[in-house]
Amino acid sequence: MRRIGAIVAAAIAVAGCNSHPADKPQDPPGNGASPAAAPLPITLTRLDCGHAEFKDMNGFFSDRPGVYPPGPGKVVDSCYLIRHGDQQMVWDTGFPAETKDKPMVQDGMTAAIDRTLADQLQQVGVKPEDVDVVGISHMHGDHVGQAAQFTNARLVIGKRDFQMLEGRPEDSLKGWRGGGKTVTLVSGDTDVFGDGSVTAIHLPGHTPDHLGLLVKLKSGPVLLSGDVYHSTIAREKKAVPSFNTSKEQSLQSMDKFEALAKQTGAKVIIQHEPNDVSKLPAFPQAAE
Repeated sequence: MRRIGAIVAAAIAVAGCNSHPADKPQDPPGNGASPAAAPLPITLTRLDCGHAEFKDMNGFFSDRPGVYPPGPGKVVDSCYLIRHGDQQMVWDTGFPAETKDKPMVQDGMTAAIDRTLADQLQQVGVKPEDVDVVGISHMHGDHVGQAAQFTNARLVIGKRDFQMLEGRPEDSLKGWRGGGKTVTLVSGDTDVFGDGSVTAIHLPGHTPDHLGLLVKLKSGPVLLSGDVYHSTIAREKKAVPSFNTSKEQSLQSMDKFEALAKQTGAKVIIQHEPNDVSKLPAFPQAAE
């Protein structure tokens, strides 16, 4: 079977959960084959999932001096709604909802949200229980903070990230650890809907099975970074935070990310970079 333009990996079932293997795209029609179905309409809506200020940007986000200007800095925390035909997918879930009233203060960081994810989704006609898929780039609290609202959905997450969170007080994914829940554990590039339109890209290093997301819109592909980078400066200088699980894997994943961006001509969105997030239409408008 031929594979054109997308790399598809198998999904692995969680013990006690229903498995949902990543579907494989169909071969292009050949002699005697039925014509391919028309592609489903896809849109991408950016969501505000918080913001954070750091007393020492370089000390927090780089393992070497001089990458960032000395002193404080700010990042945004962005999440995304992908509409795939009549299916709804949320990518990342931001800081916890409680930080709207009580900002999180720890390790030289102050973080909060202005609006909950559920409030924003309601504005575009989506209830938490209507969400079909929740994709999580990685296990950190600014990406899983509001995930517990979506336990009716299929969860797509890196295998080792899901495993490492289990049993921790901050485990926002425990709602998927019981029977009857559907989890797709990822350890390679995975076709989320089985038609090549949305692909979770395996980019380990920041965490053991960290993911990015490639979304193929009619207007052109968009590549969401997860935390392979935290800023444009990090991308330019290949800055690796000291808290990454593997510097070697981080640098390899940066190379893979750049190669994919070049190959596809994708619009790159670094999810913590305000200038990148603003490349997409302002909420509640969607990119198509």
